[in-house]
Amino acid sequence: MASSSNSSVQKSFKYDVFISFRGEDTRKNFVDHLYHALKDKGIYTYKDDEKIQKGKRISDDLFTSIEDSKFYIIVFSKNYASSSWCLEELVKIMECHKMTGRTAYPVFYDVETTEVRKQSGAVGEAFARHENEEAAEKWKGALKEAADLAGWELKNTLDGHEAKFIKNVVQEISLELRSINFGFDEKLVGMEARVWDVISSLEVGIDEVRMIGIKGMGGAGKTTTARAVFDHLSNDFEAKSFVENVRDVSTTLGLKKLQKQVLSDVLNEDVTVNGVTDGKNMMTERIGPNWFKPGSRIIITTRDEQVLVAHKVHLIRDINLLSDEEAICLLSRYAFGREIPSQGYEELSLKVVRYAAGLPLTVKVLGSFLCGKDMVEWEDAIERLKKIPLKETLEKLELSYMSLEDDYKEMFLDIVCILKGEQKEEAIRILECCGFHARNGLKVLEQRSLITISPNKYGWLVLGMHDHIEEMGKNIVRREHPDEPNKHSRLWINKEIEDILANDKGTEKTRSLKLNKSRVNVRIVMKANNLVGLEMEESRMVQLWKERKKKVLTKLKFLSLSQSNLTTFDFGMTPNLETLSLRDSCKLKKLCMPVTCQKLKHLEITHSKLRTFDLGLTPNLERLYLYDCADFVELHVYVASPNLKFLYLYTSRLRSLDLELIPNLEELSLAGSHEFKLPEDIGEFECLKRLDITGSGISHLPQSIFGLKGLVIAARQELLELYDFPSEIETTTHSLYQDARFHFEIRTNQRLIDILHPIAQTIDSLMQLDLHAGVVFKVKL
Repeated sequence: MASSSNSSVQKSFKYDVFISFRGEDTRKNFVDHLYHALKDKGIYTYKDDEKIQKGKRISDDLFTSIEDSKFYIIVFSKNYASSSWCLEELVKIMECHKMTGRTAYPVFYDVETTEVRKQSGAVGEAFARHENEEAAEKWKGALKEAADLAGWELKNTLDGHEAKFIKNVVQEISLELRSINFGFDEKLVGMEARVWDVISSLEVGIDEVRMIGIKGMGGAGKTTTARAVFDHLSNDFEAKSFVENVRDVSTTLGLKKLQKQVLSDVLNEDVTVNGVTDGKNMMTERIGPNWFKPGSRIIITTRDEQVLVAHKVHLIRDINLLSDEEAICLLSRYAFGREIPSQGYEELSLKVVRYAAGLPLTVKVLGSFLCGKDMVEWEDAIERLKKIPLKETLEKLELSYMSLEDDYKEMFLDIVCILKGEQKEEAIRILECCGFHARNGLKVLEQRSLITISPNKYGWLVLGMHDHIEEMGKNIVRREHPDEPNKHSRLWINKEIEDILANDKGTEKTRSLKLNKSRVNVRIVMKANNLVGLEMEESRMVQLWKERKKKVLTKLKFLSLSQSNLTTFDFGMTPNLETLSLRDSCKLKKLCMPVTCQKLKHLEITHSKLRTFDLGLTPNLERLYLYDCADFVELHVYVASPNLKFLYLYTSRLRSLDLELIPNLEELSLAGSHEFKLPEDIGEFECLKRLDITGSGISHLPQSIFGLKGLVIAARQELLELYDFPSEIETTTHSLYQDARFHFEIRTNQRLIDILHPIAQTIDSLMQLDLHAGVVFKVKL
């Protein structure tokens, strides 16, 4: 069983059992048999003759080992009380018993209970030599206390049969260990279901090797879960080891330290490892070439799913974050010592929990920090957290980031600062513009639990991440120059950007920039010499470049402007642009292309007054998206465009299209284009997989189209009913791109949608609501 980190608040014990005995009486018989019986059961046992290293003070080792043990077995024999060392051990054991509640079991080997309690008989004779010593009274008290505990007398148990007696003791200890090992720490919440899920999946008892992976972000409780499972099951195994803080230990102390721990744990003896090679050889010789025997169970905790895949771990459990209810309970246990907040702290507790966003590590750290503080101090701490993230949490989370390759680190920071919430496919296009292998990179980041890729409420896959992961990433960008945002590689806070421009500080260091609803001066692009990506939402910008101060932005590869007031766009100023998005460009009439745009791959323009577009000037264009450009009448195709695969011409005035020079087209949408007629030879284009003609004026399908295998056609029901389609063609009346249109409308009008939502709930008969940018509308209730 193995683990990579520790977040448990439980005490970690080195030994299950400490045996206290008089060596000359029982070392070579009873205690030796008892020790090996415990060891064979997989119970870690301390027996001083095998554990104390030469040259060390016996008392130091003994006392430390007593503190590091869960149970104590005190073997009283005739000469036990003659040894001052045994008596000092006994005092320490009884101390731990009283202070911590750990169980001590007296075993009366060849003496009676009353002899120990009253120091009479053989015990009295042995103790007589200490009568005049200063510690005599302390020792007497310890003997009496131990004799009063529930234990076993050998001669009165199982007819004095020693082998059966030892078996009985071991069974009792084993049951007790299982009971306390699975007693959840009172400050651990929300893990019971996780633990039982892992335990049931391991199916202990089946004679096969089984591995299970526990995956999740830092601080989510992976190790806490693994520890609880280990503690519950470990006594069923002959050998066991729980390896913690693998990354830290291997980095600071080397693999040799980990090898020593595993060997010592599994062999139940102190092993010396001289080097990594020596450790490997010892594992092969002492454990065997096949480490895991039938019946073995291995638990691996990790933030990186690829670790589990590489080791062929098929059982993988994701750690779920805490619900608000669980988090409040956990916070309360740390902050108030109870399961609910103290009176008056309910709202404050909820604020703290909302900040922690379900992360157990953050909840526990904040709970401990806020313990004993008054309401004013709570309020102050909450306000401070809004500005200064919790350092301990960020450091834990950053371990996943630090293990990334350099390219993936840059990708991650771009997502944190610019692309969080973006559609997956759009994000891929943007990241590829920046030179990243985006698809593989997103997979790596998702496997490392640094990002999530999940559908939003509209069904689109979008990039997301935990709030603290986002804080961690932004903190990385900020911390190199905490007081100089103009030197940050990425800028996303409007106020900082506007301050940089207002004070003429320049943005030479910035490679990515995101602005929302800002009225910044056009100087922003004049100063951003190294800008690779620029996104400006609701910019209302009239011009990007002043006529007398035009400056070529050679490094700009991604540009997104929404709701600008541009009438023209000059591609000559952005010769290396790969992706351009001009959404809701209601005044855009012209694209100036003084030279061929060799690098442009993706072009999106919506709600513009654009009339024509020349594909010959964009030979490497892969995707052209013209939505609701109602004045668009002609797409010039004079030279081959072999790279164009996706062509969306929504609600245009286009009448015809020569597809001969677009041989690799896969998706074509003419939805809402009332004047368009399909070319008769459309069936010759075997790459075509999707055709959307919903809402168009097309009333006839060319005969050649029925030969296209695997084609999906979206059209009006009346048109589809006119034809008998072969099984190779799928038909639908639902626009293949209806969701895309809805997505763009929602993005443009999100604030309006938020306002309308409560009103819309009161409308019984509303069937459709189309919100074009800037259009005033009325709804009659």
